[in-house]
Amino acid sequence: MNIADKVYVAFDYQLTLDSGQEIDSSSEGQPLGFITGSGQIIPGLEKAIMGMTIGDSLKISVESEDAYGQVNPELFQDVPRKQFPGDMELKPGMIFQSQGPQGPITINIKEVKDEDTVVIDLNHPLAGKRLHFDVNIVEVREPTSEELSALSSGCNCDCSAEDKADCGTKGGCC
Repeated sequence: MNIADKVYVAFDYQLTLDSGQEIDSSSEGQPLGFITGSGQIIPGLEKAIMGMTIGDSLKISVESEDAYGQVNPELFQDVPRKQFPGDMELKPGMIFQSQGPQGPITINIKEVKDEDTVVIDLNHPLAGKRLHFDVNIVEVREPTSEELSALSSGCNCDCSAEDKADCGTKGGCC
C-alpha cells in the first residue's frame, strides 16, 4: 500500500538542522505514527512522503515555510521581570515551558532589557529554520476505528474512552 490521504503511516526518523546538529529522532523500535491529512506532522514532510511504501527511505530538506513558518516579530513581547522566579538569573536563550489556554507553550528569552523588563519570543523554537529529515517508512495501513475516533475527538493519544471526552482539559493529553 502506498502512502495516500487518510492512511496510517509510521516512520523512523532523524531530524537535523543546517549545522548538522541533531534536534530529534525516533527511539529505536518506536516509530512516529500518524494519519495523513490530519495535520499531525509538518506539511512539507507529509507532502514529501506521499506515494512511498513500507521500506522506502528518504532524505529531505523542508524549508521553514513548509514547517513551522518564519519568525514572526509580533510574537516578541515585553513582560515584567516579576513574571519569572525572583532568584533566577535570566539570560537570552533560556527556555521555559508554560501552560497556555490550548496546552503547553515554549517561552524563549530573547533579551533582558533591564531589571524590570524581559523580552520573550513566543515563536516555535524551530520557526525560521530549514529542517533536514532522514526517514524510513516502517508501516502503511488503513487506520483503525479507534485512531479515526481519536482524530475526531481532538485527541491523538492513548486515552481511555472516558478520558477522551476530557482530552486536553487537564493541561495536556487526558
